Amino acid sequence: MQPKDPTADIAIIGGGPAGLMAAEVLAAAGHAVTVFDAKPSVGRKFLLAGKGGLNLTHSEPFEPFVARFGERATHIEPLLRSFDGDALRDWAAGLGVETFVGTSGRVFPKDLKAAPLLRAWLHRLRAAGVKFAMRHRWTGWDHDAALRFDTPDGERLVTPHATLLALGGASWPQLGSDGAWVERLAARGVDVAPLHPANCGFDVGRTAAHAEGPGWSERFATEFAGQPIKPVALETEGFANRAGEFVFTATGIEGSLVYAASSRLREQIARTGSATLHLDLLPQLAPERVLAEVKHPRGSRSLSSHLKSRLHLNPLKLGLLHELLTREQMLDPATLAAAMKHLPLTLQAPRPVAEAISTAGGVRFEALTQGLMLKALPGVFVAGEMLDWEAPTGGYLLTASMASGRAAAAGLAAWLTS
Repeated sequence: MQPKDPTADIAIIGGGPAGLMAAEVLAAAGHAVTVFDAKPSVGRKFLLAGKGGLNLTHSEPFEPFVARFGERATHIEPLLRSFDGDALRDWAAGLGVETFVGTSGRVFPKDLKAAPLLRAWLHRLRAAGVKFAMRHRWTGWDHDAALRFDTPDGERLVTPHATLLALGGASWPQLGSDGAWVERLAARGVDVAPLHPANCGFDVGRTAAHAEGPGWSERFATEFAGQPIKPVALETEGFANRAGEFVFTATGIEGSLVYAASSRLREQIARTGSATLHLDLLPQLAPERVLAEVKHPRGSRSLSSHLKSRLHLNPLKLGLLHELLTREQMLDPATLAAAMKHLPLTLQAPRPVAEAISTAGGVRFEALTQGLMLKALPGVFVAGEMLDWEAPTGGYLLTASMASGRAAAAGLAAWLTS
């Protein structure tokens, strides 16, 4: 039998923002903490998120901030009461990282980079006594409830006084969060909601130009995949008309405006097999103006030249109209004008969870105590994206993950002293 290693007073499994924040709180309270992670270094998804400018949090007021969490807002609110966006900015300042509010209300480090913040954070954690065990892949428990880890030197068994799981969801598994924990917890009687992609792209269904099967026509995909469409407004069931932009992919659509509506679109597809959204290609113009310009005599000009001249439609928007409308619809002024203001697009499926920015589903709050301990496994706490909640992009996900790490750490500390 593999000897058990009692060196970790508290074992935190997962070196993402939630796990590191929990380690900080517990080390400050005087506990011996070891952070275990399957990868050679911690914070890998955190660093990836910072490649385009690390969005730490959002500056909007507390109530609308909490409302972003939808059905789980009542469970997230107490976590954010203890650590909200302003508290996160103060925390970053304590690490020597100045932040600013962008034009969208999102909050970023002044240099937009994740690496300097992570380096300063890890330096502070090590100074507080936090230990790190890298290349330790957690595989569950043995029959004596010891934690089992696969390591380069073989299996290691650890028997801490308490455990905090912060293993993430199932998006970007190459960075460490593969969702393998779902079956392990479910086998131990933990109620886990299935994991689904959140803030994700979607594949389109049949189009007028590609009626024989789902997906864009070869011509459209070749010419426009990777290009953004803007300005544009999107609406769908349960999602009010909102302006922004998104990007065409080889098989569908993705990007900020799509991510904002992704939970509604995913629910529609699960319920009916498909989802329909409507696009306003000219959100700056009233329908009457669009109809008047379409009806304006075009003489010898082609329809495309006419629309480009009168409405400043770019090739991408013209291509999308040709992709989604029949020739007869394109040649009928009233139908064409109406379509430019309310163009239907059918989506067939969300992209796989491994490609998503984040994950919906996870350990249900009903399976947890108020201190985020698993009712089925006393002494085991859960934080971060393992919890059954989702949030749009904009810093909400990171803020709530860190807040949950602090809350789970506080719950763990209280449990140890009780």
